[in-house]
Amino acid sequence: MIARALGLLAALWACVPAAADPGVSANRILLGQAAVFSGPAAQLGIQMRNGIKAYFDYVNAHGGVYGRKLDLVTEDDHYEPALAPAASKKLIEEHKVFALLGYVGTPTGVAHLPVVTQAKVPLVGMFTGAEALRTPLNRYVFHVRASYYDETEKIVEQVVSTGGKKISVFYQNDAYGEAGRKGTEIALTKRGMKIFSSGTVERNTLKVEQAVKSINSTEPDAIVMVGAYAACAEFIKQMRNAGSGATFYNVSFVGSKALADALGAEGSGVAVSQVVPFPWGTAVPVVKDYQEQSHKAGFTDYNFSAMEGFLTAKVMVEGLRRAGKNPTREGLVDALEQMHDVDLGGFYVSYSPNNHAGSRFVDLTIIGRNGKFLR
Repeated sequence: MIARALGLLAALWACVPAAADPGVSANRILLGQAAVFSGPAAQLGIQMRNGIKAYFDYVNAHGGVYGRKLDLVTEDDHYEPALAPAASKKLIEEHKVFALLGYVGTPTGVAHLPVVTQAKVPLVGMFTGAEALRTPLNRYVFHVRASYYDETEKIVEQVVSTGGKKISVFYQNDAYGEAGRKGTEIALTKRGMKIFSSGTVERNTLKVEQAVKSINSTEPDAIVMVGAYAACAEFIKQMRNAGSGATFYNVSFVGSKALADALGAEGSGVAVSQVVPFPWGTAVPVVKDYQEQSHKAGFTDYNFSAMEGFLTAKVMVEGLRRAGKNPTREGLVDALEQMHDVDLGGFYVSYSPNNHAGSRFVDLTIIGRNGKFLR
């Protein structure tokens, strides 16, 4: 009798799900985002968040993930590495989020990484293409966008194919800027060329005068720019006022819509590499989906940054669905690593235990006379 009772008890115990990781309850999953929401780079974090929320609203309106609604909590790291670790710690230790997504920036990303890694909390979609966050591979970090090396290769290829020979670099004086500068150098070296001239700007400042002086005096054909929108806009304006005839190429992190807004009438002809589909198009299914859900969420100012947030949210949700009805952090990592060539609606991501890169998609766009982007 006792043996039978013990057997029944063991069988019942086996049916009880293991204790959930933090952030998971019967009716919700809490996710966290540490990014910049104030200062001269604020639009990057704000738009990334808008894209994430637009997709989460859609998922929640259709029952969530296995009946659990998705909640997003954010912390402002001000795009300052010194403040970044505390923002991640607050999300993990105080808010007790299940997983993280939509982080923004290289220097802050580098500072966030030790906290995330030590806590073993999955992080999906960092708005940065820096190699420092990709190599060596981190089990808990999954990228959605192409790398800066991919972007600068595309830019250099374009400049050279149109006859450009003198290519300079204007870059932010930190890990982000160095990643873009290095990518440009690698692309040029492949073609037997060197960086023609260079200049820097400090993060979260608009002090570009010295960079303008050093670069403009060399009269480059094209300038690869690796900075945030406010500083890049100021640099372009001052270069043009100084009489420069160079073509300006920005990498995607600049914040395309914010750059166009900051430049106004002076934006015509400025190029930006992109790592997500054109957000004003109609041919790519995920773009139509983004437009529809953003409109419902009240975000009608379509832009590349929000498009990236939307795609990041789609990757997170797909991973959560594949992780099953009783998700764990390790289970989410395992599920993401099994996502091979997953179609998000005309945009594909692919992961494995040895590859967390996600996508290598790069496109080139240009700002038109009316401030609108053209492909």
